[in-house]
Amino acid sequence: MTTLTINGQQKTLDVPPDMPLLWALRDILGLTGTKYGCGVGVCGACTVLVDNSTAARSCLTTVAEMEGKSITTIEGLSTDNSHPLQKAWIELGVPQCGYCQAGQIMNATALLIKTPKPTDEDINLWMKDDICRCGTYQRIRAAIHQAAGQ
Repeated sequence: MTTLTINGQQKTLDVPPDMPLLWALRDILGLTGTKYGCGVGVCGACTVLVDNSTAARSCLTTVAEMEGKSITTIEGLSTDNSHPLQKAWIELGVPQCGYCQAGQIMNATALLIKTPKPTDEDINLWMKDDICRCGTYQRIRAAIHQAAGQ
């Protein structure tokens, strides 16, 4: 048994300790906003926030590694899309297919925590490992700037 804090709620899971956090979130807890992309941590679709500061690839992170830490998924940012990044994403029409966007937003959240007023260079460097197959990178950058201004 492993107890995790997910989106502010304690959850006790009876899963193998080496289970990827991604599968615990999606298959056990039904939090399907976190997406499976590549399974090897290079695309960013599975990104979650750990301890309200660090972006982590949930496909590479085990349930056991997360015990005692706070995990925030896209569902935990807000229940009504009122988080500044979610608002900016909607207002600027960032997504096309939308598949990668939860991971993009979670990684951008970590960026704004560490760098509240990022430059284009800061954003490009921070977000470089998050893949958007639709190529909405300019809108992603604009949304991050807009959210940083709120």
